[in-house]
Amino acid sequence: MLTFNQVHYYYKKGYPLIDNMSFTVQPGEFVAIIGPNGCGKSTLARLMNGLILPKEGRVRFKHLDTSIPADLAEIHKRVGLISQNPEDQFITTTVMDEVLFGMENIRVPREEMASRMQHVLRAVHMEEYMHAMPHELSGGQKQRIAIASILAMRPECIIFDEATSMLDPQGREEIKSMMHELHRQGMTVIHITHHMEEVLHVQRVLLIQDGRIEFDGDPLHFFENVSLENYQLKAPFAVRLHKKLGLKSSLMADWKEMIRSQWSSS
Repeated sequence: MLTFNQVHYYYKKGYPLIDNMSFTVQPGEFVAIIGPNGCGKSTLARLMNGLILPKEGRVRFKHLDTSIPADLAEIHKRVGLISQNPEDQFITTTVMDEVLFGMENIRVPREEMASRMQHVLRAVHMEEYMHAMPHELSGGQKQRIAIASILAMRPECIIFDEATSMLDPQGREEIKSMMHELHRQGMTVIHITHHMEEVLHVQRVLLIQDGRIEFDGDPLHFFENVSLENYQLKAPFAVRLHKKLGLKSSLMADWKEMIRSQWSSS
């Protein structure tokens, strides 16, 4: 499990970006973290896998503590981070070398590397691009390679930090489907996003405002009870349709099923 215990973080003293925050993500959960620009979402992501350390409080992954230097290497291995711009993660000249690099860093035995690489490239449908140069790929393909590089290290938790924000609708759908497939396989998935359509299909949503948690719970309950305009967020289509039509049936993530449910109860 991933635990924040009274975590406080700032870039400028006296102006906290994360303010005494506490929460726990259980193994196997699919959690969305949302909030207005500048609320601290990306800072949370970097705190989660130890890229930055709390000014106060503790961040732990299971028994490991990010404030203990001896634990950090293991945390980086177990908690993967996919950034908004995949090019920020690329440091080699071919897809193959990019996937190998992470495994080399965590000292995967050389005899295992080839099989792991083939497995993860197949999982993200990029095996035919093994010898391609990352900068020649489309945005969605680049994100797939970034995901493959993390998967090759066999983490227990993956954080997607606005990983769909720079993609076209098709690319977003591909990455979203990949997230759900990883979750079905037992991966803990944390999805930081400003696309509310993606939030409807997770298990739990954390709303962040001014470095504090404003809401923690079921996404359908969130959309039914929270005024999104107060947080610079736009309601997904299913929510807007439910309100516009004044439907008596319960809000559902699948708007087509929601309409069918309304008709069958009429």
